[in-house]
Amino acid sequence: MKRSLKSLIIVGIVLCLAAPFGCSSVEDVTNSVDCHGVCQRYADCFNSDHDVDGCSDKCQNSADTDEARQRKLRTCDACIDDRSCTEATFSCAGDCAGIVP
Repeated sequence: MKRSLKSLIIVGIVLCLAAPFGCSSVEDVTNSVDCHGVCQRYADCFNSDHDVDGCSDKCQNSADTDEARQRKLRTCDACIDDRSCTEATFSCAGDCAGIVP
């Protein structure tokens, strides 16, 4: 028991020390998740051949460098979250314009 607790503590310390050097910022992770979700939703609802990875990369690069774009991405993602494809089309078109084609 003492040995596993000691190992767990050591792993925790190593992770805390390594985190600033080897991990993306929380914002990058959030943008990535939002972008992938929005791009995947576009593919699911409108164009099954849509390049989700390419869309996600382009979206993330734009959102990482522009705060207004980040806000628009979060707004779009929140709008489409609980809606059907039809509802999202009519209710979220303005919020999502420019994020995906």
